[in-house]
Amino acid sequence: MSIKNQIYVVICLILCSCNSKQKEVAQETSKPNIIYILADDLGYAELGVYGQEKIETPHIDALAKNGMIFTQHYTGTPVCAPARFNFLTGKHSGHSYVRGNDEWADRGQVWNYKAVVQDSTLEGQRPIPLKTITVANKLKESGYATAMVGKWGLGAPHTASIPTNFGFDYFFGFNCQRQAHTYYPVHLYENDKRYPLANDTIAPGTKLAKDANPNDASSYANYNLNEYASEVMFDKITQFVDKNKDKPFFMYWADPIPHAPLQAPKRWVDYYIKKFGDEAPYLGKKGYFPAKNPRATYAAMVSYLDENVGKLVAQLKKEGIYDNTIIMFTSDNGPTYNGGSDSPWFDSAKPFNSQYGYGKGFLNEGGIRVPMIASWPNKIKAGSKTDLISAHYDVMATFCDIVDQKTPENTDGYSFLPTLLNKPNEQKIHDYLYWEYPEYYGQVAIRMGKWKILWKELKKGNKTIELYNLEEDLAEKNNIADQHPEIVEKLFEAIKKEHSTPDVEQFRIDALEAVYNIK
Repeated sequence: MSIKNQIYVVICLILCSCNSKQKEVAQETSKPNIIYILADDLGYAELGVYGQEKIETPHIDALAKNGMIFTQHYTGTPVCAPARFNFLTGKHSGHSYVRGNDEWADRGQVWNYKAVVQDSTLEGQRPIPLKTITVANKLKESGYATAMVGKWGLGAPHTASIPTNFGFDYFFGFNCQRQAHTYYPVHLYENDKRYPLANDTIAPGTKLAKDANPNDASSYANYNLNEYASEVMFDKITQFVDKNKDKPFFMYWADPIPHAPLQAPKRWVDYYIKKFGDEAPYLGKKGYFPAKNPRATYAAMVSYLDENVGKLVAQLKKEGIYDNTIIMFTSDNGPTYNGGSDSPWFDSAKPFNSQYGYGKGFLNEGGIRVPMIASWPNKIKAGSKTDLISAHYDVMATFCDIVDQKTPENTDGYSFLPTLLNKPNEQKIHDYLYWEYPEYYGQVAIRMGKWKILWKELKKGNKTIELYNLEEDLAEKNNIADQHPEIVEKLFEAIKKEHSTPDVEQFRIDALEAVYNIK
């Protein structure tokens, strides 16, 4: 071969190599970015597209207009930590390691805010096992840059149970969910290190001074300090997106909003004061901090979160990556009842009951049915809606399906990607959804088609089981269990099949163990 021909062959090989690398890059960047936004205690009807009439959420509503609304989407558990575990692992609450909020109290003064600030070994919740596989692990295996910003609640500093050991390249936010009981904390966490904020040590639960005038805005100055946690966290989100805009990324954004305490940027509070008018101050009798204008402040928190969703979408569009980004927006459970929030006034769980005993902490529809919006331009039909009965623990399978990864074994979810892509004939349907929850005296429930079976206060020895036809009774007012014993029996069949004895003793419900062990 002549030198000329040799040079030609070498050039061809180089060009082929370059073309191959370009194809690899193109294939890599064609993977959609995935953003999962988990609000905290946001009720089913606290968004405009779900019927909210007092709080304004134009940016989240726009996601729905350009995507799909889920009308029958559920959390895995009606409180913070276990709901997050259900989402991250794809396991329902009968198989979860975390089944309730466990503050790991045998360490000492874990509820003493100032003591925790001084001693970081008191922060965090009981650690989850290091062998736990999360959705972040699976996406990382598929070449995704992964980050979590917000509230973790599944471990503690100085333990292995921190986000960066569970598939997240980067973490910023509240490691400990108790520390998230103020939006003006002394510190947050960046990966495994404290990130100091220019705030004073004002402990959650601090009341107004005895001589303070509750109608004077200056009396509340201690509850509105310098650095608002949600603002600092959102800045980290925009930085992560900017840094990873040229490759596929996964962002789990778990903002504490609108979980009490009632603290929000003044401009938004002022907006709602003008809209709502005068109201009675909240003086802190139901925990957290006093607030001069509690309803205005609560609405301000939701609209502030909505504003940031809009800013994130604008950033994605500016960078030219919006069309290749899946955004899902949901909540960890139904609306709360404490800290000065007023769920009945906002009708937060409409059409379900928003009163205490039916929202957060309970397996009634108001506590577990949550808003869910999915947006993916040119993939999900704009303005679409689905009645698919689905849950947080389906997200693991869905994300694995999107990136062509095998779903981990021993998970409980089904991918709802076929529904997102308008392929209903390919959608696998749950026979039922299953819940068990050891707190608030112990509860268990299943959702099976139009039927909802609910058994509450198991730890009190209650033997009354409730059955509701949700096609006729969304408010769960008419217990018709005595009319359909054959359907009630399905609950016991589900317990025998779905329950497993919890690893953590405090999550045990003896009445369920008794049913489970009947063969």
